[in-house]
Amino acid sequence: MKVALSEGKKKTVPTEKLKWMYEMMVKIRYYEDKMAEAYAEGKTPVFNIGTGTVPGEMHLATGQEPAAVGICAHLGKEDTVVSPHRPHHHAIAKGVDLKKMTAEIFGKETGLGKGKGGHMHLFDPKVKFSCSGIVGAGIPQAAGAALAAKMKKKNWVAVAFIGEGAANSGAFHESLNLAALWKLPLIVVVEDNSYGISVPKIKSTAIQSNEQRASAYGITGAHVKFNDPLQMYLVSEKAVERARSGGGPTIIEIETYRYLGHFQGDPELYRDKGEVPALREQDPIKKVRELLLDHNIVSEHEIKEMEDRAVKEVDEAYQFARDSKFPNPEAALEDVFTS
Repeated sequence: MKVALSEGKKKTVPTEKLKWMYEMMVKIRYYEDKMAEAYAEGKTPVFNIGTGTVPGEMHLATGQEPAAVGICAHLGKEDTVVSPHRPHHHAIAKGVDLKKMTAEIFGKETGLGKGKGGHMHLFDPKVKFSCSGIVGAGIPQAAGAALAAKMKKKNWVAVAFIGEGAANSGAFHESLNLAALWKLPLIVVVEDNSYGISVPKIKSTAIQSNEQRASAYGITGAHVKFNDPLQMYLVSEKAVERARSGGGPTIIEIETYRYLGHFQGDPELYRDKGEVPALREQDPIKKVRELLLDHNIVSEHEIKEMEDRAVKEVDEAYQFARDSKFPNPEAALEDVFTS
């Protein structure tokens, strides 16, 4: 069964995908809420990023769930995803081991990288997921994965997630030029959350929307308005089909919104006080929930079961990380290449 998104149009989303997207967005939202709580421990009354249960910076993606689920709904384990420094929603949607991921964020030895990478350097080869950590640095990595897929004659796809600020970096243009030249199965998803740290997009970018840059490379560009998870699904479907069939790269820019600061502890002096409450009124999770119920795809009871599953998985991962041990300092250089 599929659900038509509007009258008189053939644009549809399979109901199973809608249910998957809803449960996944609930899981991501709850996960980020739990991480926000954990990160705040030990950092009050004076906020210090070097102290607390989770030291270092923390960049959460609350509100940006549609960008991740819309495209990851079309990906498999053999497809590559490279994420920037705000990676949790991408990792969860791609199927990264949630327990090991959480342990890594807590710096525990049971983590994906034995606690050595942390929040911005997640890496799970089982599902071909990694984080670049540096703005724009993931695009060349994803382009390399796309080149490998083409050279091996596989129909794998590589996706690079970036913020809109990273579209002004050299890595963006250099990678897309080669990807277009060689018709690589690369998709660059630009998450336009309006700010590059604290700089509004209008003050840093000469064009209105970054998918417009696609024409300079003779490739396809697509724009998704209003943080719409369903439109993101449909646009991504075409991009993935194009990439798998040898049609080359696509740039997708989605107007998405982070409800929190650039990093946890960000005073957000650059934002209007009413901005986030207004965004939350148009919450994408609520939109998909209403769609599922209005089309009688699921009942209220089934919605509750989906939400309970998501919460249970996050709680179990959170407890696993809490219970895990910190690595032995004497073993810090194990599995690390040194010269």
